[in-house]
Amino acid sequence: MADPRFFDRRGPFTLGELAERGGAKIGPGADPAAKISDVAPLDQAGSGEISFLDNPKYLSAMTATKAGACILSERHIAKAPKGLALLVSPSPYASYARIAQLFYPAPRPAPGIAASASVHPTARLDEGVTIGPGAAVGARAEIGARTIIGPNAVVGEGVVLGEDCRISAGVVLGCCLVGRRVTVHPGSCIGQDGFGVALDPKGYVKVPQLGRVLIGDDCEIGANVTIDRGAGPDTVIGPSCWIDNLVQIGHNVRLGRGCVVVALAGISGSTEIGDHVLVGGQVGIAGHLKIGGGVQIAAQSGVMRDVPPGVRIGGSPALPVREWHRQTVTLANLAAKTKDKDET
Repeated sequence: MADPRFFDRRGPFTLGELAERGGAKIGPGADPAAKISDVAPLDQAGSGEISFLDNPKYLSAMTATKAGACILSERHIAKAPKGLALLVSPSPYASYARIAQLFYPAPRPAPGIAASASVHPTARLDEGVTIGPGAAVGARAEIGARTIIGPNAVVGEGVVLGEDCRISAGVVLGCCLVGRRVTVHPGSCIGQDGFGVALDPKGYVKVPQLGRVLIGDDCEIGANVTIDRGAGPDTVIGPSCWIDNLVQIGHNVRLGRGCVVVALAGISGSTEIGDHVLVGGQVGIAGHLKIGGGVQIAAQSGVMRDVPPGVRIGGSPALPVREWHRQTVTLANLAAKTKDKDET
């Protein structure tokens, strides 16, 4: 059970209600009217709780589970223990996510402006906006209906936020236009100067950064992410992108629709990334590159040249995955032969 000090649980719900919410079918012999009170992991769930099986690695945990119900795919039905009510889904993890949201909806504070908040008189706040303690909203900013601005967050001059956004504590927003239903987690900074420096015999010369950051609808941006504004062209984050914690995105970068960028990745300036690209943790991408749609980049890779669409790459410098694996195996074999020769 989730700690009630931090999470407010709803329910109970019937198995039928959970199946409808999760986009699943009720399995053979299961009672749609059975009550389920919570979600829990397979190895911790009790008789009134529901769990899920997505990775076959956890089949043994399912066969030993004391859960009252389990979400799984069709291929795993035969492995389920007797008496376990089943919800059958083509995507068990996604079904679980929707069901967990039903039990634990995101908390929504009461609308209103905290007494310690500062809102410029020229800012426009639509219906149902929440401004937390210590937050600041600058001149001419526009905040869409039902958007939540967390404690000590800063919404700079002219910033536009769409409806139903969640801007967490300590976030700083400047020179950006943000779509609807965007979540930004604590400590992130969006729209600060890009790294624009011109070389001169007398020293470095700062290049004014005159672009913006444009963020599409339904994006999720993790904690302590930095997204620089453009130098002239805009930095663009496409709709439905998910950006993990501690990611750096440089000026003029363009992310397509539905990209995923995992923690500690860095994307250098003016690189263009297509739709549905997956960037693993600690990946570094050089500037001024073109990464095609559907590309998958393995963790800790260094990308130094353009990548055509649909390719899986890894290593540093990054190569097509099979070539990277061949090189790794060849190097390991060479090292083993050298070791054997040294020992003789």
